[in-house]
Amino acid sequence: MASSLGHFACHGSPAAASPTPSLLGRFSPDFCALAALRPIRPAAAGAKPPRDATTSTEQEQQEQEQQLASSWRGAYEEPSPSPSVSSTEAQDPSALRVGIIGFGNFGQFIARGIQRQGHAVLATSRSDYSEYCSAHGIRFFRSLEALCEEQPDVLLVCSSILSTESVVRATPLAKLRPDTIVADVLSVKQFPRNLLLEILPPEFGIVCTHPMFGPESGKHGWSKLPFVYDKVRVAEEGGQKAKCDRFLSIFEQEVGIFISSSLSSMQS
Repeated sequence: MASSLGHFACHGSPAAASPTPSLLGRFSPDFCALAALRPIRPAAAGAKPPRDATTSTEQEQQEQEQQLASSWRGAYEEPSPSPSVSSTEAQDPSALRVGIIGFGNFGQFIARGIQRQGHAVLATSRSDYSEYCSAHGIRFFRSLEALCEEQPDVLLVCSSILSTESVVRATPLAKLRPDTIVADVLSVKQFPRNLLLEILPPEFGIVCTHPMFGPESGKHGWSKLPFVYDKVRVAEEGGQKAKCDRFLSIFEQEVGIFISSSLSSMQS
């Protein structure tokens, strides 16, 4: 009996012995092992994680609304107008840039003579002359400050005698270059001369002029018409003198009688 038990202890019972693998088990591939060996395709660069369908739809709708809003703004928003560069400035960089303050009938009349001599005109006035200026190759500015920011070579005051003082005092002189020349065209000379000497910085040039003609007498040209001027304060050399000479040459070429005089003796 003991030997029988020992026999079973050594060899184990038939029920405990491992079962013989079946034919299918011996020859079928191990699919789990094959799956582990299969290479994993790397994610594409920049690929976004999948989004929820509802979230994706909402975001696409928001993007479409933003695009529509942008197109509407582009259709209805108008850029702020800015004066373009005149043809004279573009063609001849050495041409004077004359800024006219007060662009009424007389200012326009003087501007035509300046343009005939190949110089550029910039203008400002209380009234809106932008349409006229656009048609005549003149840059129009809606404020005196905007005109001075362009730093014209010559600032020509063509306002009425009643408004000249307020115009000169309101001019933002700090925006102009130190060698700027300020001139006037008033028929009286003592008043503008004293006014400009009082207000303008000492480095600014001052020229008082008196065109002894106007839009009516000079409508067929300035030939044989007198022009009187006084160099009140102009540097003897350098850029300011050159500017002054070119400015006065406009009238010298246009008129028949060109007179240099001390206009300060002419009382207002």
